Amino acid sequence: MKTSNPGTAPQAAMPTPPAWQRRLAAAVVFGLLFTGLAQMPIFKRYYLADVPGFAWTADFYATHRMHYALAALLLFWLSYRATFALAAWRRGWRPRRATVLKAALWLGIVATGLARVAKNTPGFFFSPTTTMLMDWIHLALPFVLAPVALLARRNRE
Repeated sequence: MKTSNPGTAPQAAMPTPPAWQRRLAAAVVFGLLFTGLAQMPIFKRYYLADVPGFAWTADFYATHRMHYALAALLLFWLSYRATFALAAWRRGWRPRRATVLKAALWLGIVATGLARVAKNTPGFFFSPTTTMLMDWIHLALPFVLAPVALLARRNRE
């Protein structure tokens, strides 16, 4: 265990997931980005759906169902990592500011995603302005998270 100051007690470490779990999580996040963008009509509009093997990207309902399935996997992964973080917290681990910022961004993505799921259920209504803001925030947060995560990883190594 590392200590930042020679006179302080060692800090418990947050366990790092195995490489296969990190790669699987990265694939799920990439799939979410891809299917999230596919739900906008850009794949059909810019003829990407005409590329052999990409015709399914123009089908909103197929990409919508895939996005929901991948989101369920992401929620499982985030819950799994949060469990480890809470256990490490109890052992004395304290997150860095970048870790707290990443967690807040993930929480925002999940919250806006769950609000979008609620909006898509029958009988649930958000005003058009609220819906638009929720959509924009849900679209913007991953693009804010990406450089934060990359910079945090770079500064960690």
